[in-house]
Amino acid sequence: MDEIALTIDGLEVRTRKGATVLEAARKAGIYIPALCDHPDLSPIGSCKLCIVEVEGQKAYPTACTTIAEDGMAVMTRTEDLQEMRRHTLEMLLALTNHPTSCLFCDRKDDCGDLRECMRKFPMAVGCKYCPNDGECELQAAVEYTGLDEIRYETSYRNHPVLREPFFDRDYNLCILCSRCVRTCREVRGEGVLDFEVDYHRQHGIGPLCLLESDCKFCGACVDVCPTGALRARSERWERPENFVTTVCPFCGVGCVMDVGVASGHIVRVRGTRGDTPNNGQLCVKGRFGLDFVDSPERLKTPLIRKEGKLVAASWEEALSLIVDRFSRSKGDRFALLSSAKCTNEENYLAQKLCRLVMETNNVDHCARLCHASTVAALAAAFGSGAMTNTIDELAEAGSIFIIGSNTPEQHPVIALKIKEAKRGGAKIVVANPRWIGLCKIADVWLRQTPGTDVPLTLGLCKVILDEGLIDDQFIRERCEGFDPFRESLADLSLDEVGKITGVEPELIRDAARIYAQNGPSSIVYSMGITQHSHGTENILALANLAMMTGNLGKSGSGMNPLRGQNNVQGACDMGALPNVFPGYQPVVGEEQRRKFEEAWCRDLPKRPGLTLMEIFSAIEEGDIDCIYIIGENPVISDPDSTHVAEALEKVDFLVVQEIFLSETAAFADVVLPATSFAEKDGTFTNTERRVQRVRKVLEPLGDSRPDWMIISEIGKRMGRPDQFSYSDPSEIMEEIASLTPSYGGISYHRIDEGGLQWPCPAPDHPGTGILHRDGFTRGKGLFSALTYRPSAELPDDDYPFILTTGRILCHFHTGTMTRKVSGLNLLRDEELVEINPGDAVDLGIEDGDLVKVSSRRGSVTARAKLTERSPPGVTFMTFHFAETPTNVLTNPALDPVAKIPELKVCAVQLSKAAGD
Repeated sequence: MDEIALTIDGLEVRTRKGATVLEAARKAGIYIPALCDHPDLSPIGSCKLCIVEVEGQKAYPTACTTIAEDGMAVMTRTEDLQEMRRHTLEMLLALTNHPTSCLFCDRKDDCGDLRECMRKFPMAVGCKYCPNDGECELQAAVEYTGLDEIRYETSYRNHPVLREPFFDRDYNLCILCSRCVRTCREVRGEGVLDFEVDYHRQHGIGPLCLLESDCKFCGACVDVCPTGALRARSERWERPENFVTTVCPFCGVGCVMDVGVASGHIVRVRGTRGDTPNNGQLCVKGRFGLDFVDSPERLKTPLIRKEGKLVAASWEEALSLIVDRFSRSKGDRFALLSSAKCTNEENYLAQKLCRLVMETNNVDHCARLCHASTVAALAAAFGSGAMTNTIDELAEAGSIFIIGSNTPEQHPVIALKIKEAKRGGAKIVVANPRWIGLCKIADVWLRQTPGTDVPLTLGLCKVILDEGLIDDQFIRERCEGFDPFRESLADLSLDEVGKITGVEPELIRDAARIYAQNGPSSIVYSMGITQHSHGTENILALANLAMMTGNLGKSGSGMNPLRGQNNVQGACDMGALPNVFPGYQPVVGEEQRRKFEEAWCRDLPKRPGLTLMEIFSAIEEGDIDCIYIIGENPVISDPDSTHVAEALEKVDFLVVQEIFLSETAAFADVVLPATSFAEKDGTFTNTERRVQRVRKVLEPLGDSRPDWMIISEIGKRMGRPDQFSYSDPSEIMEEIASLTPSYGGISYHRIDEGGLQWPCPAPDHPGTGILHRDGFTRGKGLFSALTYRPSAELPDDDYPFILTTGRILCHFHTGTMTRKVSGLNLLRDEELVEINPGDAVDLGIEDGDLVKVSSRRGSVTARAKLTERSPPGVTFMTFHFAETPTNVLTNPALDPVAKIPELKVCAVQLSKAAGD
């Protein structure tokens, strides 16, 4: 990066070429007041407080709009500048009628932490009642300039304080800096907020009620407000005693956050700025959804089932019972489900316990339900089953193809990068049966019938091939299998693709040309195309598309699967899968197995274990009699969940390790109380393969313990203290690095200041942002000849609608955490079944009616939400609400390769519920 040097107040400052004077000053720690400016926003220079003197210039330019130049000499605090700033501040306060008693009080420091003003100012204007007192940028500017009064008469405007979910809007304190409005537009791409100004007689920011708007409640507007006009209620009185930097526990973006703590509670959350996946941004769950940590429903002591009821027990009693029962079920009669919500270290220990102590490879986790098809397909095509590029690079793409991903709701911070790319001129293609937020900025929206992703993608490939838009050199030098693939497209008719998918052929042509001609082109996808009985084929088709256009191995391109949970990537990396050791080293490989046997000092099972769905079938068949479930809730999350519940009812001995008494834990013989993400140390690996530190923010609640400590204790008690005696998670990571080549250079010391992306094979390796730069992991990329295979279950006369499922913005997975947060429940507190209005008319259903949804496996009821978001013949539900267990309906039919179930296409019937 090119740098320049300038002097500011006599100090030499080096900064990047193109930086503003204000940015350079901030970098050097030099304060210049600036109430309208923010690092995330385009400078507008409206407040005029950041004026400076520049040698050789007669005018006083604003530092926020002035580009720093090499050799420039700048002064920031002359008496002339301060006098002009005082006049500017005085006018700003008069025009906006901001209360001044909180700014000029000569007894302010005497109040201390009292909640009563020494001068007896009214609550509305006293500084100690202001939610931003002591952290107000306006106060700082007044103090810096020495302003001690204003000459103009002002009056308190007495606007009502608008109470929103999570935060308050008090426009009596608004100074019209426009930060909130610009952040909503420029950073978040929403444009919900707007000015309501009456020539400075009255002013505020609309709309009047955010709950009735399209607001996403991300809190970004609150975070940039320089006064107390916008303030989170949870932060109103208590200031943090310290901050701890850790990683969000929800989706796979891996947002880094600074968590403020006071009196043993979380009192503030901010996104961490800088070289992080989120650069300061969070979504509603990360910003306001951590209240579950303090929930009174948290498990605080072990529970043991006695006489049919779960009762409190000591750790000694619980662990003794577990060791006794586990010891009687060694081998393939035992199974373990690990967790994508646990750390890398904990997943590593879980699979180690299963293989070493319990002598079986029957270990799996929820990746089987989401991205098992990604791992299988990308490993076959490229040799590595992970996201090929970085999140940041999405902003550099010339075009982005988003398929099977409702990115704004499921990975909202990544959606910001897609919006940034669009603002930079990128073309956007969305393929999704449902309307999603990105359709607003899409150049082409392909609304395919659910389950027809393979013919749709092959149709794109066909257009690119026929129009000569392929990258011949890339195919020739970097790939193999192209000729059979090309031949497989010979008889493909775009008209036939249109009939199968329901997409107009001309739209398919437009999308293909955009992707092929506007490189670098990136593919972004998620569970909308992986959770199918042909999920592996869906991903192989996308891999063909990327390879034939040469969109791999370079910035802004690639295959970018978005992982659903905070550490589902890491759980896979750590070998919480039935067929691989950590680092995807096959259990059937003699050399790989021998390495782990030598490290763990014991022979290990050679045969791959059972997958998640196979484990529950084996319980039903009497082949497994003991199961240990860590941080998973399959009774709600798994397809055909009635079958799962029946299996758990039948199994001889069930141990569940959880932070809440989940629907799955209610079946357990022993429940072990684990700590939340906020009460332990470790690492998570996000969707872009970035390994990041998770840090202990709070002490464990009650008698709960970190998962790594519980697993280690079981391992020690079962005769392997030599292999499970860890004093700190960093020691576990050292062991992981010694056995896992892709993690070989990762240590707590190296990632203390920021994460590293694997592969990182050595302590001096910088990590790998872009995979397959010079060649594929498998050598050459492999094309696959594919044919269309319909979904396992299609609509018919009895079940004429397609049900597809997914997540919504304000809740997560089975709701175990987010349903404990009152503000999130205010945004959505029940299941809704999306129905196209045309279908609703035919069925005699009105908005809000109670609807019975039935499949061949069961029935549930939910309120109808009539919306054009779902096309005719398609209905949509989430699986966040245990009261309406949607997965009672879904289809357990498996992808033959990845063994992933058909969660995204299920035939259902709809009817108005009786008695509604």
